[in-house]
Amino acid sequence: MSTLIETLDTPNRPGLSLQSLERCVPAAFATHAFDRTGPKYAFISTRELLEALLSAGFYPADARQRLSRGDRRGYARHMIRFRHESGSVRIVDCMPEVILINSHDSSSSYQLRGGLYRFVCCNGLIISLSEFGSISVPHRGNVIAEVVDGALKITRQFEGIGQTIEQMARTELHLQQQRELAQQALAVRYKGREAFPFDAEKLLVARRHEDAGNSLWAIYNRIQEHLIQGGIEGRSAHGRKSTSRKIGAIPEDIRINLELWQLAMSLIKP
Repeated sequence: MSTLIETLDTPNRPGLSLQSLERCVPAAFATHAFDRTGPKYAFISTRELLEALLSAGFYPADARQRLSRGDRRGYARHMIRFRHESGSVRIVDCMPEVILINSHDSSSSYQLRGGLYRFVCCNGLIISLSEFGSISVPHRGNVIAEVVDGALKITRQFEGIGQTIEQMARTELHLQQQRELAQQALAVRYKGREAFPFDAEKLLVARRHEDAGNSLWAIYNRIQEHLIQGGIEGRSAHGRKSTSRKIGAIPEDIRINLELWQLAMSLIKP
């Protein structure tokens, strides 16, 4: 085991331990690609990327993996959220993160995205701003160097996100605007459905006093948590009582977060 990986289990070091990572994302420690990947697929271990990112000052703060059955489990899509050890940027009640998404069964290229971890609700927000957006690195070439460079590029853009959130905090939404945003968000969550299991206004209910208020930032966070974490009671298409489920699939988590973020961006006032 390399020295850098061993540092994950060093006392007082921030971030997930090696044991926690292996439990949450076993696919990150795969030593070869899934047997049925194509001949052009170049295997680069997520573990090697983890070592490179540790060397660049990043540490893993959260991780999860796609639920897969059978022999794909050890190669499935996984997502690791990193923070930089400098901790130099803090945005309101959020910590900026770099999100790495990968798989070893050819279901995903290496993807890097900007994210925010909101301490109030322990809920990860995925953001997509035009300054950097998403960085996708195919399984070929110098993957490790490209991923590290991409992570550093995203990190350099985080200070600008603070200005965006300040604008969101200054933008007050009247009740009709809040209802319209909630309705649009519900359509994002249940994409393609003509009827929804609960009224959109339930997305506007604050789960804690820190989320109260009429600012776009407060409304956005209330809606985002309800959509991703679920737990809203309603009725199924057959009239039976139902409760919205937590979003567990990584692609769906990303899709909902990004589409909701774009909806919120359209309402910002200078």
